[in-house]
Amino acid sequence: MKKGFLFILTILLSVSSFYAQELALVRENDLFGYINKSGAYAIEPQFEKAASFSGALAAVKKNDKWGYINAKGEWVISPEYDKVKRFNSGYALVYSNDVWKYIDETGKELNTPVPDKYYDFNDGVALFKKGDKIGLLGTNGKLILEPKYNAIKNFWDGHAKVKVGDSWGVINQKGEIVIPADYQEIGKYNANGVWGRKGEEFGIFVDGKLKVVSGANKIANFHASSNLTYARKGKEWGFVDQKGEWVIEPTFNKVKAFVDGLAPVLQGKTWGFINEKGEKVIAFDYRDAEIFGDKGLAPVRDKKWGFVNKSGVLIIPMEYDISGGFSFVMSGFKKGFINGLAKVKYKKMWGFINEKGEPLGGKWFQNAENFVDTSK
Repeated sequence: MKKGFLFILTILLSVSSFYAQELALVRENDLFGYINKSGAYAIEPQFEKAASFSGALAAVKKNDKWGYINAKGEWVISPEYDKVKRFNSGYALVYSNDVWKYIDETGKELNTPVPDKYYDFNDGVALFKKGDKIGLLGTNGKLILEPKYNAIKNFWDGHAKVKVGDSWGVINQKGEIVIPADYQEIGKYNANGVWGRKGEEFGIFVDGKLKVVSGANKIANFHASSNLTYARKGKEWGFVDQKGEWVIEPTFNKVKAFVDGLAPVLQGKTWGFINEKGEKVIAFDYRDAEIFGDKGLAPVRDKKWGFVNKSGVLIIPMEYDISGGFSFVMSGFKKGFINGLAKVKYKKMWGFINEKGEPLGGKWFQNAENFVDTSK
């Protein structure tokens, strides 16, 4: 009986893995299609315009109208809209006949109160505007929070910045106050820490109170990979911890976030990497550098970009560009290795390379975007 159960479970997992594929949007011969992680086309180029998948569906344009397809390239929602947005929290905004509305992944409309302006769902909620005030709308189509704030920013990790008059605070997805709106500036919520400014003083919230960071005149948002964030004193940058204490004194011209214990920093005119003790680990030999991605590789640049490992060895030669994106719904471009592949530009064409620098499928495209898991 046990063996039979394990056999069935193995089959189900295999089927699930087959359908849970990652696809990347690419453009070839001025038409858009999608490749899988072997580099082969999962959906042949055939669309006038297209977006990356947002979950199980991707927005594509054909015959001057937008609709949505699945990972097999089949129409799930027919192309009948003038404008569309990406899916988030199970819903997307679509526009036709001079009207915006929310639809689910079957194309069914969500009944909601009529706002003065429509906002995408994000992290389980959508902003809801009436007059000059903003509230929150739930995925059931009902108001979670009546419009009361001057502004609400996008939710991240279940929290969003809110504005009352000229001051900022933080609420959760239920509309409950997490940090009172008593601050002139406040950072994006992160479980590792949040910064704020009251008057001229910058600090880190510790046990709900702002702990002033001595001498700081700017603090960056915490990164999910580290308990340290960077802060500026005068014109130089260093790093502070979750308690608002300087851990690495501000001696650098520019810095970026710690990932896997290493951070790119600029000293003088060249970039290198330090560890969380402030010790130089990778030589300051580069005109630019980015944070580490997976495969233990980080982008570094002279005239072009290449990739170094954590020992500072140049693993992939500096012969690529790494910046750029083209989809109509870009939500922030990530540079470097993501899930085993890095998006790069080579001789005016875009594609993906593995940790050995080998191009995916041996092919390059007019444009390309990062891979997206279509099962989410």
